[in-house]
Amino acid sequence: MQWSDEGIVLGVRRLGEASVILELMTAERGRQLGVVRGGRSKRLAPVLQPGNRVVATWRARLDDQLGVFTVEPTSLRAGAIMDRPLALFALQVLVGHLRLLAERESHQGLHDAAEAAMAGFAAVIGPDPVDIGTFMARFELAFLEESGFGLDLSRCAVTGMTEGLVFVSPRSGRAVSAEGARGYEERLLALPGLLIGGRGANDAAAALDDAFRLTGHFLDRDVYAPRGLEEPAARREFVSRLRRALVDAPGDHLS
Repeated sequence: MQWSDEGIVLGVRRLGEASVILELMTAERGRQLGVVRGGRSKRLAPVLQPGNRVVATWRARLDDQLGVFTVEPTSLRAGAIMDRPLALFALQVLVGHLRLLAERESHQGLHDAAEAAMAGFAAVIGPDPVDIGTFMARFELAFLEESGFGLDLSRCAVTGMTEGLVFVSPRSGRAVSAEGARGYEERLLALPGLLIGGRGANDAAAALDDAFRLTGHFLDRDVYAPRGLEEPAARREFVSRLRRALVDAPGDHLS
């Protein structure tokens, strides 16, 4: 058995003196594991850092075996991410989400969302906190969608309107307009414009706080709790650091 695919390095585990077990999020085959012989060498160790992008060829005698990877780098961005503490925390959260996926199940949309986020984290002109927060919030929305718990943010659940959507029902996950929410605002979750491609009505800090409160509610209910998990400490720390970083971030609005 053999296949080749592009993938994002999620991490490695040591195997013996020189090899590692590599964990990849591949474009077509989802999350995959395999042995990289000599993965701890000076040549390969820098390539196999979380966030880097590689072309991997997997080989095994049988399809259900662990198999062996050979890899070639296509984008070495881990160093840039590691030099930016907030981006590094975001990477840890993103990788943690991907590790909740079953192995060998294709999630092309989620792979693409992860790729966009990691490329943003490592941008040549360093991303500001607003950029990092926006990439992460949109990734979490994509993660909920790919996990089967996508939110319906296309139209108001009450009026059917497609404009003026500013809330989400915490029960149904459907958007609600200001008109449809009248009298029930305190029972609903705020929907910032950054999650639906529009301009946020709040400043950056408030909009991103609303975004992570929204995705966090549905992650807790639909992803963590059914697995007997609590919100990861890395996510709490990321959101906390993002709030602090946004205090001094330039600009008043998100686009």
